[in-house]
Amino acid sequence: MSRRARDQALGLVFVLLLGALGWLAVAVYAKQFASAAVVTLRVDRVGSQLKTNADVKVRGVVVGAVRAVRTTGDGVAVELAIDEDKLEQLPSNSTARLLPKTLFGQRYVSLVLPAEPARPLADGDVIRQDKTVRAIEVEKALRDLMPVLQAVQPQKLSSTLGALSQALQGRGKSLGETLVGLNQYLDRLNPLLPQVQADLTRLADTLAVYETAGPDIVDALNGLTTTTKTFAEQRDSVAALFATMTDTATDVEAFVRANRTNLIGLSAASRPTLELLARYAPEFPCLADAAVALKPRIDAALGKGTDEPGLHVRLTTKPSRGPYQPGRDAPTYTATGGPRCFTAGLSQGGFVPAVANSPQEGRFIAELIAPVEGVGPSEVGDWGGLLVGPLLRGAEVELS
Repeated sequence: MSRRARDQALGLVFVLLLGALGWLAVAVYAKQFASAAVVTLRVDRVGSQLKTNADVKVRGVVVGAVRAVRTTGDGVAVELAIDEDKLEQLPSNSTARLLPKTLFGQRYVSLVLPAEPARPLADGDVIRQDKTVRAIEVEKALRDLMPVLQAVQPQKLSSTLGALSQALQGRGKSLGETLVGLNQYLDRLNPLLPQVQADLTRLADTLAVYETAGPDIVDALNGLTTTTKTFAEQRDSVAALFATMTDTATDVEAFVRANRTNLIGLSAASRPTLELLARYAPEFPCLADAAVALKPRIDAALGKGTDEPGLHVRLTTKPSRGPYQPGRDAPTYTATGGPRCFTAGLSQGGFVPAVANSPQEGRFIAELIAPVEGVGPSEVGDWGGLLVGPLLRGAEVELS
């Protein structure tokens, strides 16, 4: 063999050796020589974002890789190549989450170990995607955050994060104490949240009232503007008034200091009277109205506006009823306590006959007959009402 042929053969062997080394590196990266069990993961369409050879981790430790991703009629089937030496540590009822390595990185499979593990995972088993509330919240947060991160300009985000890092540098302890204090404050605030919510509801009702009263408030402010202008124009008079009030206040203070004992005693002594007046306070408006209505009638009785002013009285002297007898002639007070207001007004005078043959009519007739007979009304028998009543009933009687 010539030297040239030998060199060509050596070159070909070198090229083949380089190719074999490259193939070996790719095969090792693809883990074609590793003994692994194939486990199928059933996920939704999120699984289509996985790449072949993506990591499969358990609590941050790599236990396998994604071998293939294929779509099915109701989702995505992901073939996981799990290291056989790790199968004994993975329960068959494990679930999986698809998480990104970084905010912008590709996804990997994170296996979640159950609280009550079943038998170990075996070749050909099928596991499901984690559908717990926490996993759904994580997926939703990442899905909502991705459009925001895509819209933020990286250079501005980098500048902001750098400035934030410099601002927090060396302040970790104080920041931690602040967060601890905030946590304690929130612990105290949480039990009061129902009351805060109720207060906010009442605040909304109050604001609605203010909204309704808004025009009136504006009018009041306009009127206040006029009042303010008046005070500004009359500031000299107002200043003099305040000076006078100062002197008056000084005099009142001296008077109160000198008579404070008497004022305290007067207040204590006036308490029963004031309590009685407070009890009858509802009657005062009615009393004032009755006094106003009575004035014209009193003027007429006193002859106001006539040629003979003065009180005209026709007085009839009756025979004596004899000496005072206790029990018979003792005064009686039939009025009951409490304020009253009679709204019927005052009559014009005259006699309103009672019911025929009633005790009231009998007593009234006895009062009429007693002076004529020269006896007391109580000594007139019941015959007066029976005999004289029909004669006087409906007639006008004048006593002289």
